[in-house]
Amino acid sequence: MPIGRSFTAAGLARVSAFFRGEVAAGRIPGAVLLVQQHGKPVLSESFGLRNVKAGQAMTEDSIFRLYSMSKPITSVAAMMLVDDGKLALDDAVAKYIPAFADVQVGIPQADGKLALQPLARPITVRDLLRHTAGITYGFYGDSPVRKLYAQAGLFDGDPDNAQFVERLARLPLAEQPETVWDYGHSTDVLGRVIEVVSGLSLYQFEKQRLLDPLGMRDTAFFVAEEAKRPLIAEPLPGDWFDRPVAGITEATAPRRWESGGAGMVGTIRDYAHFAQMLLSGGELAGHRYLRRETLALMTSDQLEGTGVGKNPEFYFPGRDSSFGLGFAVRTIASGPLPAGEYRWDGVGGTFFFIDPADDMFVICMMQSPSQRGPIQDELKRLVYAALAR
Repeated sequence: MPIGRSFTAAGLARVSAFFRGEVAAGRIPGAVLLVQQHGKPVLSESFGLRNVKAGQAMTEDSIFRLYSMSKPITSVAAMMLVDDGKLALDDAVAKYIPAFADVQVGIPQADGKLALQPLARPITVRDLLRHTAGITYGFYGDSPVRKLYAQAGLFDGDPDNAQFVERLARLPLAEQPETVWDYGHSTDVLGRVIEVVSGLSLYQFEKQRLLDPLGMRDTAFFVAEEAKRPLIAEPLPGDWFDRPVAGITEATAPRRWESGGAGMVGTIRDYAHFAQMLLSGGELAGHRYLRRETLALMTSDQLEGTGVGKNPEFYFPGRDSSFGLGFAVRTIASGPLPAGEYRWDGVGGTFFFIDPADDMFVICMMQSPSQRGPIQDELKRLVYAALAR
């Protein structure tokens, strides 16, 4: 029996009007939006252009750089192996990638140099999933370890996943495991763990176990088909695209590195299948992908009671939320936003959120890096205002 509140036609019309206004004002080139409740779309609409230079209209088959919206897909793939009994959350990462057995922690000194400290305990698979491994990124912040990441040549040449994580393991961690939530390459390392456990490349495993069964036909690590390349959405000329990790900005470039943390491309239709599977408790169209208990674990607070610190400057889930295993999870209802909502986004502008209480999910696909924050906030306000009280 359907749960939650229903949408009003007038409220949904205001959502559409907002996006038309953003396009008309020149803040975004275009977007594709899906609001789905009780397994059916209540609002599915395309706005503006996917490529301003080419004058191509935005359509629902447009292909987007997902960036960090790749992370939930990789996280689900890893948890499928946990359900298979082939991987355990408390396994040491070094069991699968021995180079991580000897990694050290970089401790900044007063003179600006780093002292190296041995691990207090091994990095675990659980740490990778919840970003408590001490593995960071090199493209934001200016700590000594982050600077080392930026200068390390991690993306030089054409590394595969094995070579990439070997390079990463030569660098110090930014913190001891399970001490700070630190957003970085953890999900890329998780992708390599999946490869070692499964004996397949990350894409092969995801394609066989997740993407093909869900019908996610256009989700991959680059757009391989020449005929589909005109479908790639592009940002407005001049919109900043400087933060994405080096090596994955070009959506058509074949590469050996399959970044489980930021490398995928896909369509809103594909991601809708993924989101509906999650909302339906790990099952879709009679096929079970995750045990219901596994999904409940992934979408619940995995930081509470651990002592994990949250640097306000770099704690991206936000003050009302914690982090599960691959998703931010709202733990405190904030105005119309309910506790229990889980979500993530990508630096290129794509984002989604899933609200089990109202049996709905919302996906917005756009390539508008500079506008993703304001549009996320306003869309959530409008969506919840459109729900009948």
